Amino acid sequence: MKFRYPRTAALLAAACAAPFLVAAAASADNADPYLWLENIHGEKALATVGKWNAETARVLDAMPGYEADRVRAKAIMDDEHQIAEPAQVMGDTVTNLWRDAKHPKGLWREASLSSYLSGKPEWQTLIDVDALGKEEGKSWIWHGANCLAPDYERCLVSLSPGGSDADVMREWDRTTKSFVDGGFTLPEAKSTVAWEDADTLLVATDFGKGTMTTSGYPFVVKRWKRGTPLSAAQTVMEGKASDVGVFPRRLIDSDGTAYNVINRGITFYTGETWIEGPDHAFIKTPLPETADLEGVEGGRLFAFLNKPLGEIPAGSVVDWAIPDVIAGTAGAPEVVFTPNARQAVEDVGTTDHHVWIKLLDDVSGRLLVMTRGADGTWSHQTADLPDKATITLKASADKQDIAFATVQSFLVPPTLYAVDAGGKAAAVQSLPAKFDPSQFTVEQRFATSKDGTRVPYFLAMRKGVKGPVPALIHAYGGFRVAQTPTYLTTEPYRAGPLALFWVEDGNAYVLANIRGGGEYGPKWHDAALREKRQNAYDDLYAVAQDLVKRGITARGKIAVSGRSNGGLMAGVAMTQRPDLFGAAIIGSPLLDMKRYSHMLAGASWMAEYGNPDNPKDWAFIRKYSPYQNLKAGVHYPPPFIYLSTEDDRVHPGHARKFTAKLKALGDTVYYHEYREGGHSVGAAHAEDAVRAAMLHAYLRHVLMGVQPLKGPVKQ
Repeated sequence: MKFRYPRTAALLAAACAAPFLVAAAASADNADPYLWLENIHGEKALATVGKWNAETARVLDAMPGYEADRVRAKAIMDDEHQIAEPAQVMGDTVTNLWRDAKHPKGLWREASLSSYLSGKPEWQTLIDVDALGKEEGKSWIWHGANCLAPDYERCLVSLSPGGSDADVMREWDRTTKSFVDGGFTLPEAKSTVAWEDADTLLVATDFGKGTMTTSGYPFVVKRWKRGTPLSAAQTVMEGKASDVGVFPRRLIDSDGTAYNVINRGITFYTGETWIEGPDHAFIKTPLPETADLEGVEGGRLFAFLNKPLGEIPAGSVVDWAIPDVIAGTAGAPEVVFTPNARQAVEDVGTTDHHVWIKLLDDVSGRLLVMTRGADGTWSHQTADLPDKATITLKASADKQDIAFATVQSFLVPPTLYAVDAGGKAAAVQSLPAKFDPSQFTVEQRFATSKDGTRVPYFLAMRKGVKGPVPALIHAYGGFRVAQTPTYLTTEPYRAGPLALFWVEDGNAYVLANIRGGGEYGPKWHDAALREKRQNAYDDLYAVAQDLVKRGITARGKIAVSGRSNGGLMAGVAMTQRPDLFGAAIIGSPLLDMKRYSHMLAGASWMAEYGNPDNPKDWAFIRKYSPYQNLKAGVHYPPPFIYLSTEDDRVHPGHARKFTAKLKALGDTVYYHEYREGGHSVGAAHAEDAVRAAMLHAYLRHVLMGVQPLKGPVKQ
């Protein structure tokens, strides 16, 4: 089984690796004096970045407690007492990628399912990523392995140089534990590959001129036979250059039948799903263009509805009989599950005899085990997992009908459970506590947004603390991605144990569930789409104002935090409400919304934000675009902006140009651009620990007034 892999997830996981071309997509904007900073590896641009990095380090590295924070953060991340999460269950074998102090890039390894379930896995190393990189002179970052069922002996291993989304694909033999001489290989590109059989691949990659979309993804899928050059591969499907991309995929049913499917992404949220018939021709399925394919089980094809289908509400899970789909005779689907108004389906998967649905219920996780009766109706068991927690489906043992799920919250460390078909959950491994939870309190509260919408948020504080105290609010608000609480040593996302350090100081940490995400299903996302984007930002302000109203914090003592689309949110917050926020953590951000669609993978996101080249769309985008809304004479909160030079998803030019413009206006900016790590920023725990320590130092300096040991720094 593969848990939820909808079209949107595929696009979020991939990205453009096209080289820098300033004038390629937009007529050169002569009014932008910082366009030269879009030259990612340009000598002048990198020299400027180096100067900004050094300026930030001189202040924050000198803060009291910085080095202790860095050491502690790295120890937490490198701790060998970590959960060996299952990457995949291949028959009777479990695989895992293990990273620790000795293996910062990771060990890809395997153990028997029986030993894994016993809690005492007997691991055997398959690939030592650090050793491989050293041997080949590459900074390889693991991107996964796609192994051919049912024996899983041959695998397509993906490795990224430096952490970019683009990667190299090489065929690997699990029996010999070596790469296959003369096997399938693809050069660095944004490739999507599916096995058709042991000697045939379905490949979407950069085949050369005229094969990539304006979003930077392949729009041609070819059938590639073993022993032939890639240039001899035969086209099986071709989209359009205006599409987002075309992506092949292989699904395995409970009886071992393999179904090859191709998703043609017309926009980020619309597309066509095609399934391969007996004659190798691809047949268009009845899935609506707005639906997401979820998997197969028992000869049935499952999908998630992002829009209503007849009388079936949006947010439902439905299915069709695959023989009818292939024959072109499929009618209306069966309804597997429809959530209520407070619920949202966040994840869907299949094992040999069941469908698994992970729900959010007022943003708390629940896991359902679905069973189809002889009359075609579906019933469910609720898994016996802890309540009021975040549940994440990791993998499954298909034959055994077992799903693996982690459960955690702000104060409860992750536990990995094996859940059987009856919903009974058995703990496989638990992470030891990193701190004493009795010293903190956690509450879920609700704010009221500008239009009356009820917006949930989670609040963590130290017991006995009386406000107002500085507060850190993290949010995202886009692309149907829900924000759910994880252990404080991993909050906010990609900031290490920053949240733990912050609440230990006696401050408040908040995770806000603003619109644009998936917390309450498709309607929650749609409410902040395109011209309705301001709703997400108003939700954020409502949470901040609710904290002020309750006496928890005060205006000017609030930091906003977000990454990627959340980085855009944080940039909007500091430019729209400098009266409310005193700090902003802006990670891997979109900030220049006039040019975003011409920068790397930006064109693929126009369904989310709109097309800035269309005057009607630009009319609403320009109202919030942070780069364009910076003005002289405004006292902006000094932001901390972090990113990676090798981010080939969100262009580094966004952060660089925003920083340059702020500095030209006389404002303070703390800037940290790491040379490796891609969009996630940081190829190893050492860098992640530095970022956690720098962010804590930044917040203490800006919001709490703590000064560097070398003396005061002028703001």
